Amino acid sequence: MASTIIMPYYLLAITPTFAAEEDGLLANGNFETAPTGGFTDDGATDSPDVPSWKLNGTVELVASGQKQGGMILIVPEGRHAVRLGNDAQISQQVKLEKGEIYSITFSASRTCAQLESLNVSVPPASQTIDLQTLYSVQSWDTYAWAFQADQEDANVVFTNPGMEDDPTCGPIIDDIAIKKLFVPTKPKDNAVLNGDFEEGPWMFRNASLGVLLPTNLDEETSSLPGWIVESNRAVRYIDSYHFSVPGGKRAVELLSGKEGIISQMVPTKPNKPYTMSFSLGHASDSCKQPLAVMAFADDQAENVHYTPNANSTFQTANVNFTPKAERTRVAFYSVYYNTRSDDMSLLCGPVVDDIRVVVSGGVRSVTMSGLGFGFMVLVMMFMV
Repeated sequence: MASTIIMPYYLLAITPTFAAEEDGLLANGNFETAPTGGFTDDGATDSPDVPSWKLNGTVELVASGQKQGGMILIVPEGRHAVRLGNDAQISQQVKLEKGEIYSITFSASRTCAQLESLNVSVPPASQTIDLQTLYSVQSWDTYAWAFQADQEDANVVFTNPGMEDDPTCGPIIDDIAIKKLFVPTKPKDNAVLNGDFEEGPWMFRNASLGVLLPTNLDEETSSLPGWIVESNRAVRYIDSYHFSVPGGKRAVELLSGKEGIISQMVPTKPNKPYTMSFSLGHASDSCKQPLAVMAFADDQAENVHYTPNANSTFQTANVNFTPKAERTRVAFYSVYYNTRSDDMSLLCGPVVDDIRVVVSGGVRSVTMSGLGFGFMVLVMMFMV
């Protein structure tokens, strides 16, 4: 008699019904896969298709060094990228986990117009990112944008909302990646979430520019979990492979003075004394000094200048405050509009990291005091 194998119900219940998108480059996200007919000798192509992507409008697959009139087109990475003409669009279908937070990382450069912008969306979520300000020495920048997955089958869409006289003008985009974000567990001894900035958007290991975090006022869908960018300009998310970072592998470089602010609402107990501590440093990116931050905790504000030390690229600072509510805003921005010494047009600034908010004179201090008293008693008894 043949036996029947019955799979337990609990195994059936947890078996995934689809494979969600893995962290990293999207399919042909670097546009190096040759289209039908291949690339021409100069790297360009006359083919209207871009493998793995759906096109709408004037979309051009461009090559590094390609000329348009007297202008050389900038390809962020590798040999190829795509340029979006007036109201043009590219999109790719992806599998996501509904309800989860994801971050899209991509590189972009301008072509003809200084006021170019780029809309990135995973409907219904959408944001238009201004490409007017150039932050890097490479003539292109890398950005990140976060969203909450509304459904399992979704589309990542890039649109050029501009309407130029030359319909072929428009932003060039490259190196499109995705990452599922995880909200770090809040430490018991620190009210700040992700105060070390270790959780953030996808970063390519070989990319040396960092990732720009544009304006985002929704703390629930932030590429930097726990934090918002409540300003007109971006801040830069940096790594320890290409910059000096006070602790761990990630930190934030504040750009554009008061126009680049990061903040977080942290849980506090009213009328109790607290201390906010943080690390302040130099990214080692040729940023001209002086460097300083305005650090805010409730109604307290401290202007903290970076004072270089031969043995370290960072220092620690504290802000004492007494909150009036159960949620308290902490925030940081650069005091100055710093630029690089090797290019006065490029913005840079101080680095902040390891942000902590703790109750002043808490349990740890009391415990140490108790140990100290007990130790003194033992010494006295021994002497007697």
